[in-house]
Amino acid sequence: MAIVRLKALGREWVHEVSLGVSLLEAAEECGAPEGSACGGVCGCSTCHVYVMQGAELLSPAEENEEDIMDKAFDVRMSSRLGCQARVVKEGEVVVEITRESLDAFYNEHPDEIDPREAGSTA
Repeated sequence: MAIVRLKALGREWVHEVSLGVSLLEAAEECGAPEGSACGGVCGCSTCHVYVMQGAELLSPAEENEEDIMDKAFDVRMSSRLGCQARVVKEGEVVVEITRESLDAFYNEHPDEIDPREAGSTA
């Protein structure tokens, strides 16, 4: 088993996962707001996250993930697609959900209240 900590919007979601689970699956299981416009099939970059700790516990990035990352915004050395990065070793993985992924999540889930817009007037 491994621990995945997902951070966004000043919150943290902590989820224990079995080996082989993707970061996107972990986010979905614990209710963290990670986007997945393509449904998690490496067809977009909306599940883009920054791996802050535990990158060595994840499956290596393959060529198709790297190709899709070319479409992502604000790509960093720590960038991964949540649908492709799978936990393959025990330990703790800490990720920050990107603004791009948050935007996609709230666009995909219009019934969810986007805390970034709370208190704003339209």
